[in-house]
Amino acid sequence: MAKNIMIQGTMSNAGKSLIAAALCRIFMQDGLKAAPFKSQNMSLNSFVASDGGEMGRAQAVQAQAAGIEPDVRMNPILLKPTTDMGSQVIVGGRVTGNMRAAEYFKRKREFIPDIMEAYNSLAREYDVIVIEGAGSPAEINLNRDDIVNMGLARMVDAPVLLAGDIDRGGVFAQLYGTVALLSADERARVKATVINKFRGDRAILEPGLEMLKKLCGVPVAGVIPYMNIDIDDEDSLTERFSGSERRLIDIAVVRLPRISNFTDFSPFERFENVSLRYVSRARDLEGADMVIIPGTKSTLEDLKWMRKRGLEAAVKRAASRGVPVFGICGGYQMMGRSISDPHGAESEEGRCVRGMELLTIDTVFHNEKIQTQTRGVFGELDGIFAQLCGLSYEGYEIHMGQSGEGLPAITGGGNVYGTYIHGIFDSPRVSETIISALCRKKGIDPNMIKTYDATGYRERQYDILAQTVRESLDMELIYRILNREV
Repeated sequence: MAKNIMIQGTMSNAGKSLIAAALCRIFMQDGLKAAPFKSQNMSLNSFVASDGGEMGRAQAVQAQAAGIEPDVRMNPILLKPTTDMGSQVIVGGRVTGNMRAAEYFKRKREFIPDIMEAYNSLAREYDVIVIEGAGSPAEINLNRDDIVNMGLARMVDAPVLLAGDIDRGGVFAQLYGTVALLSADERARVKATVINKFRGDRAILEPGLEMLKKLCGVPVAGVIPYMNIDIDDEDSLTERFSGSERRLIDIAVVRLPRISNFTDFSPFERFENVSLRYVSRARDLEGADMVIIPGTKSTLEDLKWMRKRGLEAAVKRAASRGVPVFGICGGYQMMGRSISDPHGAESEEGRCVRGMELLTIDTVFHNEKIQTQTRGVFGELDGIFAQLCGLSYEGYEIHMGQSGEGLPAITGGGNVYGTYIHGIFDSPRVSETIISALCRKKGIDPNMIKTYDATGYRERQYDILAQTVRESLDMELIYRILNREV
């Protein structure tokens, strides 16, 4: 059976996902077969594995860092929020239904067999399992039935690294306060602390590290600097949403309240002289060279939100001026003529609303979710993106609604397009063709926009992440923890 090590954090966004990804890469570089694991993930940013199962994007990224294929066993439970009080519950990659938070809290221990089956199956195939916790292990109101932090550590007998985020301030209180709130047996599982996202002179930090060691009773495994690593974030806490600078080519993404799979647009961030802005006000669409309506977990509610804020009208005005408008998944559904929910899959049963009427599709929601990887070659297209015709694409679909039979990969033409395929821009030839078309429309030489090798770029980012974390942590201590010598 595999050895294991668990990364827990003092709060959400303390950096657990990236530390886990870094350790997956480091163990791979050191000749070990490593796999990530997170028993329960709450995120709208998901991925479809090769078997059609849906899993958290963070574990897919960690698998890629480890040099292996993403597998739904790495994230046996995925919660996709549908409202402030409820989520779609996905177990083993498949939807089991929607539950309010109180109902899931009462029932979550029912999923322990699914968690353990997935974990034990991976443990038989790999040398090391790198486990990621969720939120904080010191949520004392939730600890009794915990299945993702110390509860899981107990089930799989995992030693714990506790990470704190110094960038938010109060890291010593974070770490010591967390340890203090743990029970005696939980404290015994914490083998070291890690300070993450540090900026500045470490010498100034040293006295605090020594005091932290005495207070917590365990060593500080390292201080990881704040990293500008271009690796997909887990959820909407990402800093991507804060950018506003406009460059030669400006792409505006509507920042829907329930935006999902925003990593669909990451390829455009990696072109020099291209800006990718997430906007929530109608006036911020002015001057954009392309508008994207992204995926969402709640198509009908987010369409209603767009209407209230004047964003629907602003998108339609942009389209009428010839600005390319591209919808992905839920955004694609919004752009059609109508959206019907006869079975109450997303809203009140029987609800039907008018779409934005930019595309000639009609969407009907069903209770069965479509989850599949897909690939192919673009067929005939007209309009600004006609040169996509004949190019290869690959990606995945995750949606409850259907908008017709036998639809092409991209529907539309002229300057208005839509697709169900997440990751459709990931192919360098596809994203380069789109950027070149936008350049020509604007009278800019496409050579002014530097292109990139997507696969090579991603691998370099994983290597930079691993090198930074390797140099920042006491790896001898990490291996001693892994080998149960501490």
